[in-house]
Formats: sequence, C-alpha cells, structure tokens
Amino acid sequence: MKYTVARFCCVIFLACVSFFSFCQHPVSFHTDKWKGFARVNFLLEDHAAYYVKPAKALPGNPWVWRTSFPDWHTEMDSLLLAKGFHIVFLNVDNQYGSPSAMRLYNKLYQYLTDSVSFAHTVALEAVSRGGLYAYAWAKRNPDKVNCIYAEAPVCDIKSWPGGKGKGPGDSTCWNQFLQIFSLTEQQALLFKDNPVDNLEGMAAFKIPVLHVIGYDDRLLPSDENTYMLAQRYTALGGPMSIYPVTMGPQELSGHHFPIEHAGKWADFIAQNAYPANDRLPYGPYVNKRNGLQNSFNAIHNNKEATVAFLGGSITYNPGWRDKICRYLKEHYPDTKFHFIAAGIPSLGSLPHSFRLQRDVLDSGKVDLLFVETAVNDRVNGTDSLTQMLALEGIVRHARRTNPQMDIVLMSFADEQKNDDYGKGITPVEIANLERVAAHYGLPSLNMAKEVHDKIRNKEFTWTYDFKDVHPSPYGQELYAATIKTLLNNCFNDNNLNKQSSQTTMAAPLTKQSIDNGGYVDIHKAGTDNGWKIDENWEPSDGLSTRDGFAHMPVLVGDKPGAVLSFKFKGNAVGIAIVSGSDAGMITYSIDNGAPKTINLYTQWSNLLHLPWYLLLGSELKNTNHTLHIKIADSKDAKSKGNACRIVHFLVNG
Repeated sequence: MKYTVARFCCVIFLACVSFFSFCQHPVSFHTDKWKGFARVNFLLEDHAAYYVKPAKALPGNPWVWRTSFPDWHTEMDSLLLAKGFHIVFLNVDNQYGSPSAMRLYNKLYQYLTDSVSFAHTVALEAVSRGGLYAYAWAKRNPDKVNCIYAEAPVCDIKSWPGGKGKGPGDSTCWNQFLQIFSLTEQQALLFKDNPVDNLEGMAAFKIPVLHVIGYDDRLLPSDENTYMLAQRYTALGGPMSIYPVTMGPQELSGHHFPIEHAGKWADFIAQNAYPANDRLPYGPYVNKRNGLQNSFNAIHNNKEATVAFLGGSITYNPGWRDKICRYLKEHYPDTKFHFIAAGIPSLGSLPHSFRLQRDVLDSGKVDLLFVETAVNDRVNGTDSLTQMLALEGIVRHARRTNPQMDIVLMSFADEQKNDDYGKGITPVEIANLERVAAHYGLPSLNMAKEVHDKIRNKEFTWTYDFKDVHPSPYGQELYAATIKTLLNNCFNDNNLNKQSSQTTMAAPLTKQSIDNGGYVDIHKAGTDNGWKIDENWEPSDGLSTRDGFAHMPVLVGDKPGAVLSFKFKGNAVGIAIVSGSDAGMITYSIDNGAPKTINLYTQWSNLLHLPWYLLLGSELKNTNHTLHIKIADSKDAKSKGNACRIVHFLVNG
C-alpha cells in the first residue's frame, strides 16, 4: 500500500451501534479480522482505535503501538502477532504529535494497561510523520517505552512539513501544524518539541532506537532528520542504530522503499520488549489519603488554578517541576495556570515555615501546594522537634489562608536515606513528614523509599543512573512519573461531579507550631556602632550567593562585642543569615535569659555565602519579647572573620 506524506489518513470503518465515552470506561463494540487475527475496535473520544490479539499471547501481554499508517509494511506486525504480541493503533492523524494527541495516547495507555492487562512497557513503531507521535510520547514517558522502531521518520518539523531545508515540505500540512499548535511562522522555527529535542530522559532510560531509512530520501532528507537525531541521542548516551535500504525500488523521492529484513526488525522489537521490564509500580509510594478534589475542581471546573512548589534545590533546579507544569498545561489546555516556583537551594522545613507567606501566599490564593523538606532537613541537621514545629506550621499556615488548599508532602532521595532503608530504618525526616500528612489527611509521596527499593530491584543504580541527590535526567523522570501517578489517581473523571470538601482544621499535633511565621524588617533592630545596614549588600570576597540573597539590605556586624536588640511579639524568633568564609559566632539571649553561643560558620561557608536559618527561641509565650545578640570573641578555626550578616528576622506571632 502506498501513501503520500501530505495527506494520507488511515480510515477504519467501524460498525457502531452505540458507544460510551472513554472517560467513563471504553467499550469494545465491534470485532473483526486483521491479517487473520482478531481485532477489537472501539472509539476513544470519537477517534478510531483498535488492538489486534495474537492467537496465544505471551505472558505479561507485551504489545506494539503503531503510531501511524497501520497498514503500511505490516510484515513485522504479522510476525510479532505470531510470536504472541498485541498490535495497537489509535487514529489521531493530522495532529502532528500535539499535546491533545498525547492526552489521548495517555488515556489509551491507561485503559490498555489497567483494564486489558497489557504490559506496562510498550514498543513503539513509527512510519514517516508517525515519528512525531512516537517521540513526543516516549519523551513524556520514557519509563513506559521498551524500544522504538521507525521507518523514515519525521524528526524535525522544519524539514517536514516546514520545507525549510533541503526537502520540499508540504504547505498544507505546515499550515495545519501551525494552527494545531497555535504558532506563528516565526515561533514554529523556534519550536523545541521536535523528536530531535529534549532527548535526555530517553537516553537516561537507554531506550534502544532503530531507524530504517531510504539511502537517498529527498522528501525527508536524513541529515535533517534521522542523522541529526542519532547524533544528539548517542551523544547523550542513548543506544541507536540506522539501517539504510539500498535495494529495491526507491519511490516517492526515495521516501518509499521495501523492507528487506522484516524478521530481523521483528526480532529487534521482541528482544527489547519481552520479557517486559520487571519494574516496581509507583502506587506503593503514593498515598492519596483525602485526595486532591479541591484543586481538581479549580483546574477542571473553574478553569483557573494556582500551583505552588515550595522546596530546596531539588525543587529549584529544572527537572521534575517543569515536567509537572507541562503535564498540567497539556492535560488541561483550557485552564489558566499560575505556577509559583518557590524553591531555594539549601533550605528545608524551618526556612519554609518563615518564608511561606512572602514566597508563596502573598502571590495569591493557592489551590495546590507541593512541599519538599526531607533532604535538607537531614543535611542541615534540623532536629526532630523543629521539623515537626515547622512542617505542621506550614500546613496550618497554608490552610488558614485557604481552608480548601490541597497540599502534597514529598520525600526525595539521598544516600543517607538509602542507607537507613537498607538497615530497615525509616528516616526521621520521613517519619515526621508522614505523621503530619496522616494527621491532616494530606497526600504524600515517599520517593526516597521508592528509589531505595528500585535500586534493590536492580532497575538502576545510584552511581551510574540516579547519580546524585540532585538527580540526573533519569531521576527527574522517575520523580515526575511518581507525581503524575498521584495526579492521575486523584484527577480522574470520577471526580467530575464531586464537590470540594469542607476542610476543617484538625487539632494540632504540637503545642506551638510555626503556623504564622514571617520575615521582619532588619531596620527594626536597635544596634550599636558595631553594626551597620548595607542597603545593597553583595559579596566582596568572590564567593557566590543564592538567588534572592544579594543586592538587598543586610544587617552586618563583624566586630567582637558588637550588640543589637530586637523587640518582637510572638512565640518563636530566629534569624536568616548569609554564612560565608568570614562567618563568626554570636551569643544571644531572650528577655535577659541565660546566654547561648552559636557558630554561624557551616561546612559550606568556604564555598558560598549560604542562606542559613537559625531558630533562636521557640515555644515562648505569645507576648512581647526582646532578643539580644552579641558578636562573640571566638570563631570557628576555619573562619576568616567574625561576621554576622542578617537578612531577615524571623518571627512566629
């Protein structure tokens, strides 16, 4: 069967008596034969779909997903059916791998894996423009793909349908692409979701790729498509092979060619897709508790939602957070999202409890809040009681501003937590987080336990795959997949007609949580001449800072014996400082109580001026108090000075 790239559309004739919306549960309503095998046809939101059943399925139900032109070069599919594979097709032609097409792909995948018990990983087959679909889905779901087999695939829309290189392109399809993606011509030339783009996740999962191409394809020139993808993918460590067909008729400007070794290519798929990868499911590490009904209603029904991300460097760095934002926008294209990225490296639960108001809540009503604290609480040495005061305080403070705010508490992985779980110990930070989540009915994600278990299951290694507490692309994909599992479990169509829950605040777990924490202006302090305010402080020693902790007013004291006083009303007080190479020690007291000394120099102070939050008093009476601070004579042996640089006073009142 021949086709034209410009306008070929596979039409499947379905004898339809009645059908149900896929969002309720897909119902097969017509069975026929395909190549002598039983084919089950159904509709997915008015799009024709089917799966072909082998005479005897292999254990685990492995399957192949054809992304386009399902009746072109079917020799491989017949061989795979004979081996025990299922063959699947969904007709979303003329969508060019768009987000709306990917949403349908996700629905079909969920149905086939959940309701028909197909394997949770799939082999993708792509022909020509089908490359846009295969790579779009694989890049969004690298954990679900066994391998990709592609024949002369489109790998860059500028080549086809754009015709901006050597190939002729197709003006009709190009205009259709622009319309579907809502792009101008200039924007399309800067499009960054081509198959050749953003291959890091696929490469991290080592997805084997095989392209069979015409040796002189003038419609889809290989150097603009396959060769470019291969160069980028292999440079990232992805395994890829290319087989140029040189025999037989080369038609349609070299874009049509015979398949010489159908059995060999069928074996490529069979060897990579069976037996299916024995990966642990995400479900056991996801606890939905009371779910996310309120944010679901905001997203799905109100069509406007604010989603905030509060955390340390793992939240600040690009990766899982960007993927979740993209996932939400693509799945709910009619919803206006406001995303608040409130990640600051090095900060854990204590800093979050005081900066929540300014960095998150002051930006408007928040519908969904993701919070991560466990990694930095361990690294920063935050004691268990302070963790509880801070974590519960974050929840109570957030819920007081919006009683229906959904909050997700997350535990990310580090090597120390791997060691704890290896010894059968639940890390203190995670135990505290889960205790707070359970008490308030909040969803939680224990990705630290997940990473440990998956490493033990030999799915990957920490050293070569996950690599660091700041995850590699592999780890970012794993985190994103687990978070999407929670969202899928909570944002399902069964929630469409449910009302937002009336959230009543549970009784507090701790007596005096930091539930109204905030920053207080450093100009409110009383000081002697040993202190001064630098209204636009920046480091003078060449060390770096974190974003938001330079070019701002900083209260600086660097002379031993210099004193300040700070009057406040509340039950907890502290200071946010920047601790650099000259950080000293301070002696402090509250209301003329017994003085205490604290070292401001940290293990990272020789590397940067680190934001460091110190709780100097907690569980006080909620009345007026005075904090006294004095620069100590002594200092850390590694420090170059006696400096104390205060960025904010911290008060819970």
